[in-house]
Amino acid sequence: MFAKTIDQTELEHLPLAAFPGEIVVIDKPGPALDAAVRYLRTRKVIGFDTESRPSFSQDQPHYGVSLLQLSGAEKAFLFRIKLLGLDPRLAALMANPAVIKVGAAVHDDLKGLAKYHPFDPKGFVDLQKIGGEYGIQEKSVKKMAAIILGVRISKTQQLSNWEAPFLSEAQRRYAATDAWICREMYKILSVSEKYSLPEEEPAPKKEKKHGKSHPKKR
Repeated sequence: MFAKTIDQTELEHLPLAAFPGEIVVIDKPGPALDAAVRYLRTRKVIGFDTESRPSFSQDQPHYGVSLLQLSGAEKAFLFRIKLLGLDPRLAALMANPAVIKVGAAVHDDLKGLAKYHPFDPKGFVDLQKIGGEYGIQEKSVKKMAAIILGVRISKTQQLSNWEAPFLSEAQRRYAATDAWICREMYKILSVSEKYSLPEEEPAPKKEKKHGKSHPKKR
């Protein structure tokens, strides 16, 4: 059974985890994109996430999805959507129910991606929605990862510029980890017992009164 919550002090003492495999950044059509599509199509479960350039004031526009991250066990692909667009093959992957895509709070991510190329999302698992089935009350990826996997992930790059000319190594590692960690959490949950509420004790039965009833005296 998983813990319901975790406090910040306990979380900070957990070991730091990061995606251990190959990270491929794709910003244009070509062999790298073709290879990524071939790889992802053959996975049963992949991690999913997106990043957007942050807005720090009301005067700044909403920039929309800048990066799409899709991760298998040993490879993570970072698609620079503002430069690449959403390739029709990636849109088809988003609509393929045979490939499970695992993320957290995926609704807005999918809505943002569909602005580049329309698709009907299928095969998505939202960890925020299913966590409660395992007794987990936390909704953030960082705290869910701590509860489910016993690890800590860094969020220091979350508000960095995802439309910079080049993504830094720290940005790449962060983006790949966010998608990959969702996949790893789902793998554990999928073989774990769901939380069930304790059965309520049945209410005691009322005792039947025996004997004849007598009319009330007036």
